[in-house]
Amino acid sequence: MGHLGGLFLLIPLLVSHNIWGAAGHSLPACRDQLEFRCSGGRCVSRLRVCDGRPDCDDGSDELGCCEYTGAAACRGFRCQDGGCVSGGSLCDGVPDCLDGSDEAQGRCGVLRCKKDEFACRSRRCVSLRFRCDGADDCGDGSDEASCRNCTAGSFLCGPSAACLPRDKLCDGRRDCPDGRDEGGDACAPAPPPACVAAEFRCGDGQCVPQAWRCDRAADCSDGSDEDDCDQNECLVNNGGCSHLCVDQPLGFLCDCPGNMRLVGDSRCEEIDRCLESDVCDQLCVHINGSLTCECHRGYQMSPSTGECKAKGDLAQLVFSSSEGMRWISITGAEYRELATHVPGPGPMAAFAPNRTLYFAQKGQGSIFRVSMDGKPQEPVLVLKGQGSVTGLAVDWIHQLLFWTDMKNGSVNVGLLGGSAQRPLIRGLDKPTAVAVEPLLGLLFWAESGSAPKIERASLDGQDRMALVTSSIRNPVAISLDMPRQLLYWADQEKRTISRVSLEGRHRKAVVESNGYLDRPFGLAVFEGFVYWSEEVTRSVCRADKHSSSHFQVLLNSVASPGGLVLLHPVLQPNGPAVCGGSGTVCQHDCIVDLSSETPQFTCSSPEAGQNSDGEIPSNAHTVSAPALPDPAFAGILSLTVFLSVLLVGVALWWWREEFMPSRTLTLQSFSLKESQDPLIQGPPMGPHTCSVKETLLKLDLDCE
Repeated sequence: MGHLGGLFLLIPLLVSHNIWGAAGHSLPACRDQLEFRCSGGRCVSRLRVCDGRPDCDDGSDELGCCEYTGAAACRGFRCQDGGCVSGGSLCDGVPDCLDGSDEAQGRCGVLRCKKDEFACRSRRCVSLRFRCDGADDCGDGSDEASCRNCTAGSFLCGPSAACLPRDKLCDGRRDCPDGRDEGGDACAPAPPPACVAAEFRCGDGQCVPQAWRCDRAADCSDGSDEDDCDQNECLVNNGGCSHLCVDQPLGFLCDCPGNMRLVGDSRCEEIDRCLESDVCDQLCVHINGSLTCECHRGYQMSPSTGECKAKGDLAQLVFSSSEGMRWISITGAEYRELATHVPGPGPMAAFAPNRTLYFAQKGQGSIFRVSMDGKPQEPVLVLKGQGSVTGLAVDWIHQLLFWTDMKNGSVNVGLLGGSAQRPLIRGLDKPTAVAVEPLLGLLFWAESGSAPKIERASLDGQDRMALVTSSIRNPVAISLDMPRQLLYWADQEKRTISRVSLEGRHRKAVVESNGYLDRPFGLAVFEGFVYWSEEVTRSVCRADKHSSSHFQVLLNSVASPGGLVLLHPVLQPNGPAVCGGSGTVCQHDCIVDLSSETPQFTCSSPEAGQNSDGEIPSNAHTVSAPALPDPAFAGILSLTVFLSVLLVGVALWWWREEFMPSRTLTLQSFSLKESQDPLIQGPPMGPHTCSVKETLLKLDLDCE
């Protein structure tokens, strides 16, 4: 029996060993950031990568390494001054050696830039319009070297020349040494604005809507919009209509097919029955004239109202004020102080995973953060700037911070920890707000300048698209309703809150002037409500996001209310990282690099690593793809647990058989009274019976 028992023990041990071995080979065994996986599967220290000696059996740790010079102690490139830098930094356009020898022309070739580009010392070509603009676009500051910062209303003669008053520009006298103040682009007449298809160009170059043409009212300053009104306007560019143009005895009209509606007098868009009825909080299915409402994951539908309510705890609404940061429940029932030492009201954003708030003081350029956990804390400076932050947004997937800068007319991006920042989109006219949808890889911002509008782009600033350009005056705040993929904005001059789809269609005014929209500041959307702060009435309010019904003042008598943000896990759901403007989803990691001309989002594999020495630059970081459960490993783990239990049972049985004295066990019957299954029943217990539970635990003590 001893040999048989040993065999029973040996078989599960061997099976378990093989299973764990297979499981170990099916999972990454190399420690992230510390070890490098060879092509053959072996793990070596990342310190040995590109050190001049192959440590992998196949030499893969030395493949793809840049020029190697110097002693073995240098992992990559030896600078002429004796320093050592990563091999991947050789000829990358940014001098890493103190003497710049890693970017020397003799090694990297002659840098040739286009006529409209500036050649940086860092061997990078940047547009001439970035020269002397106050931002380090070269990476080494050479585009800002020897620049004179002229004040507003002045003209710069050259990088090292004087600043001239604007009244001396194009006055017939050469004031600049090279005469640039009297020629070239400086004195060229401004080109007339480009009119869109739905507009008519007046004789003086002015653009007016086509619908104003031949309406018996002169809208052009020269009256040219009322000339030649006996012609068929539909024959010219279809009258500016997107679909049907109907000529009238005097003027014309734009019309749409039956399944579409007219937007802005000239453009047709398809009718979305769900958004037209606007009764569903989230998902909506339109079939055969009937609507069915559903809720996204993380929400549940209220059986009484049909609203989609977030599961778990109630959301928290946090807002800034001149008296500090305050917290209030979304129903207004609870209210408390969160942080007192906050530098005044201003825009806010939240990073839900660690419950951190980011905020800026109105009109200032620095960004701070504070934790919501524990007692009130002192704010921590994250990014220091010289502009004027007007809007903030957190990309919780790529861990980036976006903000609008009204002073510099830009949308900027930085790493959430504050180690790197850069302008993303320039040349904006009074940008006021920003929002981000990282699961779709989209960035949104609003401008309130001479041509107010709301635009979107990919996270790298490419593929710009205007969403709202008409009937908008002063958009001061924007917010996303992610479950319905709608964008909301508050217009301070029109005193309205409106929404539009992420493609710029299905526009609707949700809340119109009601006495609490004279000067809105912050805006947020959650569940079935839209929330906003209002400076004139000093209040925090909410109303139904479909219409202005269920209006409620959550809090009044707030000292200078500023930005507000809602905190709840469903507002920042986990998901795959969209890596770059193409919408690519990485199988492994997405590396975000802010050091190039435009931010770079690139996918990497575990074998490739971050760069040749495994280090991530200070102006970049890695976003890991969400860990998905491995069905094979789950099955292996379940089988291993089962075999472990079986092993223990066999061991106990063998031990009893080998070392316990033999006893006679007589069981007359079993009672299944201990079973939790009500369908299992047995006869009553007699004087010589014992339960199954007793039998298993006291085999040879109670039932002899």
